[in-house]
Amino acid sequence: MHLSASDHSHPGAPVPGQSLAVLAQSLYLSNLLLAPGLAFAVLAWLWWRHRHTAPLLARQHLHQATLVSLVGGVLIVCLSGAWVAFGGLQSPWTWVVVLTYFVCIHGTLVLLGMFALTKAMAGQAWRYPLIGPRLL
Repeated sequence: MHLSASDHSHPGAPVPGQSLAVLAQSLYLSNLLLAPGLAFAVLAWLWWRHRHTAPLLARQHLHQATLVSLVGGVLIVCLSGAWVAFGGLQSPWTWVVVLTYFVCIHGTLVLLGMFALTKAMAGQAWRYPLIGPRLL
């Protein structure tokens, strides 16, 4: 069987939706590291605007980045807040638990986001382990 040139994928050739996928993962990381809230608002707007019309790769990365941002926000803000509420502001153990939890969860989310960004830059789909929605 002979394959034509159009049947081959060329390394380095842009994949439809790749730039939007890279933007989605960059905004995810920006939400964690640079501009919390603001970057998420832009990411959510992009997802809302392109959720049905973007190429598959972009939709997958937009979906993953947006929903994992929401889950990550709940994991970081709500659970840390609950530990402070139950442990009290004056207990040193509350702060040990909250800071350890925050650093571990935040660091994991950043590390996974960096991996997701490399996948988007390579034009590949990505699903965040455990908390990421199924691929489209």
